[in-house]
Parts: sequence; structure tokens; C-alpha cells
Amino acid sequence: MHQESPIVRRKSKQIMVGNVPVGGDAPIAVQSMTNTETCDVQATVTQIQSLQDAGADIVRVSVPSMDAAEAFREIRKQVTIPLVADIHFDYKIALKVAEYGVDCLRINPGNIGREDRVAAVISAARNNGIPIRIGVNAGSLEKDLQKKYGEPTPAALVESAMRHIDILDRHNFDQYKISLKASDVFMAVGAYRLIAKQIEQPLHLGITEAGGFRSGAVKSAIGLGMLLMDGIGDTIRVSLAADPVQEIKVGFDILKSLRLRSKGVNFIACPSCSRQNFDVIKTMNELEMRLEDVQTPIDVAVIGCVVNGPGEAREADVGLTGGSPNNLIYLGGKPDHKADNVGLVDHFEKVIRAQVKTRQAALDALIAKA
Repeated sequence: MHQESPIVRRKSKQIMVGNVPVGGDAPIAVQSMTNTETCDVQATVTQIQSLQDAGADIVRVSVPSMDAAEAFREIRKQVTIPLVADIHFDYKIALKVAEYGVDCLRINPGNIGREDRVAAVISAARNNGIPIRIGVNAGSLEKDLQKKYGEPTPAALVESAMRHIDILDRHNFDQYKISLKASDVFMAVGAYRLIAKQIEQPLHLGITEAGGFRSGAVKSAIGLGMLLMDGIGDTIRVSLAADPVQEIKVGFDILKSLRLRSKGVNFIACPSCSRQNFDVIKTMNELEMRLEDVQTPIDVAVIGCVVNGPGEAREADVGLTGGSPNNLIYLGGKPDHKADNVGLVDHFEKVIRAQVKTRQAALDALIAKA
């Protein structure tokens, strides 16, 4: 099942974060943020590598002090993925990491300070070929906007963003992206929809402080899904109070569900019932765990009985349908062979990996011809 997504994406300017294009017709980038102590270089490098292994396109690192800036310098030397430095309060930290090879500077206008400080950051970004992300957050709006609106609103977030966009425009700097985040889904979605009509810069999507793994994943899927369905969004970050690797997985799951990006195994699985001829839930748990390393896009159907099984299996690259006395495995939409329940997961994993190898070889051949 490899249909094109019906979503028509908003036209936006393309910028480069390291070697990753953001905006324009580039794939929607998935990113996360480290939660290690940045000054612990080895722990941070290890986490960045784990995120990269999970498929992250970009990783953000908090740089709250000059000591952290020096640590960032060492981190930059040890990883290859594009890094965004998260800067708050002290603009001089941004100037320092700009020297150290950062790929993007994230600043919060609500706390970075006077315009001359923002201007200094712009100058450093320009001189080093670095884009900027203006990050507006409902929790740190400027005091005068809080007074004007009484509370954070979509319009308040947009007004804050436009103020700082105006500063960038006055300095003839157009290499930037924007985020307008809130923990409230309606506020965030409303703000992004408003600003999407006013600027052409790429938009970084996120529902900030979304919650723990389950609740945060649901809230992010709803909020980001609403925007992505509108064609809004050029890069996403799912914010979870959980292992950052889970943010990457959930992010790709959201994009896969909307056919906006394909990566790894896309499972189609039934919830199971008394008709099942094998333990669907146990099988799925095992397969998801075992196949986490797969990066090649592939659709796999796991259906416990013959009611919907054959139909779903015919639409997938690899399918497993429960049957009595034996289950049936499909390849390329056609019945291929039978398999009993003994050693079913081991056997089906081997079948999937063989198909992944074949598909990846075909993709590599296409790339070589291009």
C-alpha cells in the first residue's frame, strides 16, 4: 500500500540545517532534543547517536551556560548529525557556539533581550552560514503581550513572532524558521494556522510540554496531525516526558499515518478477538521489538483470522493471516506459503527481513542510477 499522500503542502522557503533541507519540497524532518547534562559530553554524544540510529534528522542540544558551550564544541566534533543549539537569556552563548560549528541557533525572543542582542546573533549567524529558529512559546511571552491579551492566545503568539521576524527582515536575514508552541492543542494549532498565511518561512511544529509517553503521544498526534493535514509544517518535534528516542518513533509514526514520510516497518494489525488463530498481541509485541532496527520502508500486515486477513495481506508487502490448521503468509500481495504456530514469530521475522533486504537492494539500485 504505497499511495501518494493526498495532502497538498503549504509552499515555503527552503533553508538548510547542516545537510538537511527544511521547507520547500523537502521531506518533513523529524527531530528531538537531548535531555542529558550537556556538560557530560560522553552521555550527550551517546544519546545523540541513539537518536540518529532511531532515524532522527536533526538533534537539538540545550546550551545554558558558557561551560555548556565549551562542552558543545567537543560534542560537535564527535557526531555527524546536524545540531541545533538551544539558547536562552544569554545571547553571548549563541555567539560562542556559532564559532563551534552549530548548524542552527534556536533563540526565544521572549527572553533573549534587547534588539541589539538579537542583531548580534543575526550577524554571527550570517557570518557562519547558520539559520535561526525563532521559538515563540506560550509560557514565555513578552510581558507587554501578556498584559495586552490577558493570557496567551494564538494572536498573541503570532504577534510575538512577527515582532522578531520584523527584526530579521530589517537586517535582511531570511534564513530562519518559526515555531509557535503551546501545551494546549487548540492554541498551538490556531497560532500555526494564522502565521502560515502571513509568512513563507518554514514552520517547525510541536505541541510543547505535551506530557508523558502515552498522553503526550496522543496530544501530539492530534495537534500535529491537524496541522499536517492542512499542509502546514516542514519539520516536527514530538515533546514527551520520556526517552527522546520515543519522540523520533512517534514522529515517524505520525508522518507514516499521513503518508508524508516512509521509514521502517508500517504495521497493519488487528486488535485480536476470539477468531484469532495465533496470539496477535504477543506476536506484534515481539515483531515491533525485533524489527526496530529496520529503516527500509515496508508494509507488514498481521491479522489473526480470515475475515479481514486476506484483504489486508494483499495490500501489504508482507502479510500474515491466521488460518486453521495453518496460517498463510503473503508476499507482494499473493499467497506464498503456510506456517504453523510453532516458531511463527521467528519464521515471520526471517521472511520480513528477507523482503527488506530485497527492497533495499532495489532502492540502492535506483539511487545509483539517479
